Amino acid sequence: MVSAMKPLSRREFLLSSSAATLAAAVAPGLARAAAVPSTPTLVLIASSAPKGILKYEWNPASGELTPAGVAAKVPNVDWLALSHGREFVYAALELDMFNGKPTGEVASFRLANGELEPLSARNSAGIGTCHVAVDNTGRMLISADYMGGSAASFRIDQGRLSEPVWTERYSYHGPNTDRQTTAHAHFASFSPDNRFAYINDLGGDCIHIYKPDPATAAMTPAGTYHGAPGSGARTLHFHPNGHTAYCVNELVSIVDVLDWNKADGSLTLVTRIPLLPADYHGPTRACDTVISRDGRFVYFANRDDNFLYTFSADFATGSLTPIGRSNCGGKTPRNFVLDPTERWMLVANQDSNLLSVFARNRESGKLAEECKSVAAEAPMRILFT
Repeated sequence: MVSAMKPLSRREFLLSSSAATLAAAVAPGLARAAAVPSTPTLVLIASSAPKGILKYEWNPASGELTPAGVAAKVPNVDWLALSHGREFVYAALELDMFNGKPTGEVASFRLANGELEPLSARNSAGIGTCHVAVDNTGRMLISADYMGGSAASFRIDQGRLSEPVWTERYSYHGPNTDRQTTAHAHFASFSPDNRFAYINDLGGDCIHIYKPDPATAAMTPAGTYHGAPGSGARTLHFHPNGHTAYCVNELVSIVDVLDWNKADGSLTLVTRIPLLPADYHGPTRACDTVISRDGRFVYFANRDDNFLYTFSADFATGSLTPIGRSNCGGKTPRNFVLDPTERWMLVANQDSNLLSVFARNRESGKLAEECKSVAAEAPMRILFT
């Protein structure tokens, strides 16, 4: 059962229990584990408020976040992506107008000494840009526009974005008359081998598949995965076994477990996993996915009823076995991530203006019920640099 937490003001930092108590609760004997780095790490937070990209210092030994100012004053940032060389940061800005055109914005920054140096800012394909993904070579970026129902690709040269190379406006729409009257591109991703690109269309209950050209960033259609009508395909994440993927369906809070075909990039349904308790009736929006590096555990976030759901995963098959639901630390968990040590789970609770930190047992995968939280205005994405 998900436990409630007392809401905090934006300027409060409340510690619900000490780091030692949290760690002991979730992982007895954690003190005997290998030492973790004590040097603070820079964490960037995408905020949909006017300030834009916020900075925090992360202490992996204590699991504490300390506010460190504003990294870039750009408005309505929905997502951040880090280059594989960790030199550049790319941002999706959910705008209705940019450079005099009815589109959102895709921006790039150089990351140096904890600061973000603006490099480029480009029009996306449509309004409401909500997600970006950079490929493994660092030469391509793709973006998704929720309200525009569109996607675009860009070449990258030393962190700088070209004008859009390829754009697509989708026409699919689903049966949900409140959320699916038009297409809603929501998530962009590349396959683990970098040979395919994917755009999740929440409005059209599908995932569009492309064959990218790394030299030009052009995209060639390579198929479509169609989910259940009215399900709302929101996000796509690949398991490290190399053949399993998970699609979170926002509108019904169900996960499609998929078989990924390396040869042609296609996705085939294996099974569907419900996230909601059987006795829950009310608004619900499934959200995001986290997979541990060893592939043993998979986590999902659910909004409105506000919980995290922990599963164990069979590495060979990617099949999921539920462990349990737990507290997310606030309202509307928009994004959540494991820190680099995987001893902590961090949650961006959008409507509570909170970043919540939970201790994690690396052996059992379980998360502590209690957390520590720090204020962050409208947090949308947590990015470790």
